[in-house]
Amino acid sequence: MTSTPGSAEDAHAEQTYGKITRRLIPFLFLCYVFAFLDRINIGIAQLDMKHDVGFSDLTYSIGAGIFFLGYVLMEVPSNLLLARIGVKRTFSRIMVLWGIVAAATAFVTAPAHLYTVRFLLGLAEAGLYPGVIFYLTRWYPVERRAKVIAIFTCATGIAGLVGGPLSGALMTYFNDVFGLRGWQWMFIVQGLPASVLGVIAFSYLDDGPQQAAWLTEREKAVVLGDLRRSSSVSATHAEHTFGRALGDFRVYVMGFVWFAQIAGVFAIGFWLPALIKKSGVGSALHIGLYSAIPYFVSWVALVMLNRHSDRTMERRWHCAIAMLVGAAALVWAGFTSGNLAMSLVALSIATAGILAPNPLIWAISTDYIRGSGAAGGVAIINCVGLLGGFVSPMIIGSIKTVTGSMAGGLGAIAVLMTIGAIAAIAFAPATSGTVAAGAASPSEGAQAHGDGSGTVADAAL
Repeated sequence: MTSTPGSAEDAHAEQTYGKITRRLIPFLFLCYVFAFLDRINIGIAQLDMKHDVGFSDLTYSIGAGIFFLGYVLMEVPSNLLLARIGVKRTFSRIMVLWGIVAAATAFVTAPAHLYTVRFLLGLAEAGLYPGVIFYLTRWYPVERRAKVIAIFTCATGIAGLVGGPLSGALMTYFNDVFGLRGWQWMFIVQGLPASVLGVIAFSYLDDGPQQAAWLTEREKAVVLGDLRRSSSVSATHAEHTFGRALGDFRVYVMGFVWFAQIAGVFAIGFWLPALIKKSGVGSALHIGLYSAIPYFVSWVALVMLNRHSDRTMERRWHCAIAMLVGAAALVWAGFTSGNLAMSLVALSIATAGILAPNPLIWAISTDYIRGSGAAGGVAIINCVGLLGGFVSPMIIGSIKTVTGSMAGGLGAIAVLMTIGAIAAIAFAPATSGTVAAGAASPSEGAQAHGDGSGTVADAAL
């Protein structure tokens, strides 16, 4: 029997999910902060690394992007393996290996070394993001899921906010310590903590509520009951097996939207330091500090956009409009060289438009893909999407090599994002506005959202 709002059952449910969130989300958030740092820190490292090792812009672009080829190759196998062997083993394996490989980037001395290490880093890290998304479906019913996905997604903004100043400081103050350059220390200091977290994950994480010794039997019953209700009452979406997900056109539409979005994410992630340097900033420390500004603005934008999405009960248009704003600002950023203030404004708007709609994309996707194929379906979307991380630096680096400017490359990424925004409106699976409504009756959806507990936006606070 469904409890009424404000009842003892509701209060106990809130306490239970609060307990789960406090246990799981800070740890998973921290893991993804280091994961995103290890992807993008090459963007600031290359400012000195290219000179020390003799890399060209094109070499750097290939090295930055080849990470995603390894990632894509292992993405689906990693997530199918997760469903078979469990979260603890999968996440521990991912984090221990990627930490070791990330730290090894400090010792590359030739382009072939860079390509090899970045490819291996992609293989090692594959499966983390969609694995966490799938993992959260084992703990949260659909009406509560968007909130925790948004919390987790905020890690990318925090990584950029903290990573820029940290990387700049390491490159400045650790330069020539024990004979290593500052960029080498940066890779070591930011890589090895992932391996430590991987060891901790094995004993800290549980595969699901049934295995959680820190939950009481009553708390387990609340979660398992909510998960059964969430999966059984959906009237609008059939469950996906992995085979059905493979043949579902809308899964690939969401993959393309994510592809366009990821192309923008790593246009910023890999080239933001270089764009700031072209605006007249010389030292790595100052470049790192300035690079935090666009990520801070993007965090504020994420809160505002997703709160408005929840209030209006709409996802697709919010996602598309943000992408279009980000695309326009990317074009603008390509023509602000030499003007630091104007460059930071353009880059801040671009970063906000690119990062803010990410929770909405995954809220739409995970509401649509359910059932036994959820892990594989989410991996397909992420697999298609992450090819954007390979294409993006290649486009920008190739055009910069020919023209000497990043404006053309940024414009090309903006075109991709524009097409992605159109695809989101025209073909992406519709939800009824809130994630809850797709899986619950109107009364249950209202109860779930009555205190904002299921919203995307509140998660960022």
